[in-house]
Amino acid sequence: MSKPTARLLLPQTRAAYGTLLERTAQHYQERPEATAVVFVPPGSAPHITITYRQFFEGAARYAETLRGIGVQPRDLAILVVDHSEALLYAFWGALMIGAIPSIFPFLSDKLDPALYFERVRLLISHSGAKVVIASAQYAEALAALNSGVPIVSEAALSPSEGTPHFAAAISAEDIAFLQHSSGTTGLQKGVALSHGAVLNQVASYSAAIRLTAEDCIVSWLPLYHDMGLIAGFVLPIVQGVPLVLMSPHYWVRDPKVMLHAISQYRGTLCWLPNFAYNFLAQRVRDNALEGVSLASMRAFINCSEPMRAESHRQFAARYAPYGVKPEMLATCYAMAENTFAVTQGGIDSLPTVDLISREALSTQHVARPAADGELTAEMLSCGAPIPNCEVQIVDEARQPLPERHIGEVAVRSDSMLSGYYRRPDLTDQALFNGWYLTGDYGYLANGELYITGRKKDLIIVGGKNVYPQDLEAIASEVEGVKAGRTVAFGVEDDRLGTESIVMVCEAETDDDDARFEIARQVRMRVAQQTEVSLSDVYMVDAKWLHKTSSGKIARGANREKYLRERAAEQG
Repeated sequence: MSKPTARLLLPQTRAAYGTLLERTAQHYQERPEATAVVFVPPGSAPHITITYRQFFEGAARYAETLRGIGVQPRDLAILVVDHSEALLYAFWGALMIGAIPSIFPFLSDKLDPALYFERVRLLISHSGAKVVIASAQYAEALAALNSGVPIVSEAALSPSEGTPHFAAAISAEDIAFLQHSSGTTGLQKGVALSHGAVLNQVASYSAAIRLTAEDCIVSWLPLYHDMGLIAGFVLPIVQGVPLVLMSPHYWVRDPKVMLHAISQYRGTLCWLPNFAYNFLAQRVRDNALEGVSLASMRAFINCSEPMRAESHRQFAARYAPYGVKPEMLATCYAMAENTFAVTQGGIDSLPTVDLISREALSTQHVARPAADGELTAEMLSCGAPIPNCEVQIVDEARQPLPERHIGEVAVRSDSMLSGYYRRPDLTDQALFNGWYLTGDYGYLANGELYITGRKKDLIIVGGKNVYPQDLEAIASEVEGVKAGRTVAFGVEDDRLGTESIVMVCEAETDDDDARFEIARQVRMRVAQQTEVSLSDVYMVDAKWLHKTSSGKIARGANREKYLRERAAEQG
């Protein structure tokens, strides 16, 4: 791989670069034959190395096509494209003419195609999109929607190389692209991010992770999610750092592919959701790792879902023979509304693990260090705010709370969203005095952030706060429960006048007697470790649980499904 001399990629300001196009022009002009992306296709097909010249000329093909059908700066372009080279080119091609690309979640085997395309139709209608860029296999179905907007199919593009342009009629304040909050499937809550905000995030986050031109980022993350789009695409392209990219569908089927890519290309940075640490620790056999070395890694960065110190320990122990050290395991708190990262931990020292009193957490709403003999909650630090980003914890009246008091996390930075696209009502609800209310509960201790759970997911039983992800983690450790396939939620109990707690678990067996014993073990373990009593443990088959577009368990949807099934059984 062609790389320049090692140097710290220092933050760049708006004064230096107004737009993403201006910032990336230098890569095309000064180092066109350097490697931009290595795309790892499924199976045994050869890896595809894409230089900066090839990348921007590929993007220019889309730019010229869009320009030819009348797409203007600030027009919205929806991308219904599988995880591929084409998706990279289509996204940057829209940027190249000053349009606003927005990646729609990929159609997977788990989604009903008719429902999927109906969501696309509604998205087009509600958002005022001017064009849809589509993979060839989707073009016919999209055309049948009669949405009134042009459908640009990859198959219709001219194979000739395009001429890149880096001076669209836009400014730093213009919207660069839209991201979606996790779980959304349309643009009703599209997060609008300006060129300036994205460049500020890239600059601040590069400083936080000590990015250098000697780094190499390896990613399998979906590009419709902020972690994949920013850390696994925009950041390396903007900063001129090589990216090794593979499909999330490929990785899930064959997780060793990521480890082999790290070894082959001497990867140094990789972002993972917490479940991936357990998945990799449990699903990859030793005979699939012959010759693999992970010693080149600087950081595996845990992000996007509740983080667990135990997941780090399992991963570190499993891959210690291949060069993984505990100091490689880092943490991050991020969200689309802040472009991506809010905090970063574990780069300069091991992430802090805070053992707090579970009783104080649930009844006093404080994160008091645990005394001897108390039931504890193990909290993994998200790290400190990245440069030019502030975090505070506020109460229901939006007033700041003292250290170690639990409240809602509020964020303020120079990489904040411009607003929710065409939804000023939602924007007004989320912002106050320049602060964004995240909907997450957490606390600050010694300048570092800890997340205790989602505000909307909190269960209150007899005046005690119960965080469902804690219960889910315990249930996942019970033999016979599919790890990561658990969901806890509250249901109203009119008899008791409070909420009762239900746990739904995917079972690894069909045997009724075995399922009964698994459910008993789940109840016992949860009671022993949290003093919480479950009112019901509901064992389900594979594929029962609903997930969000980003692959997380959809707590609300599963609660509704559970209530429907229980009502049908009783009635």
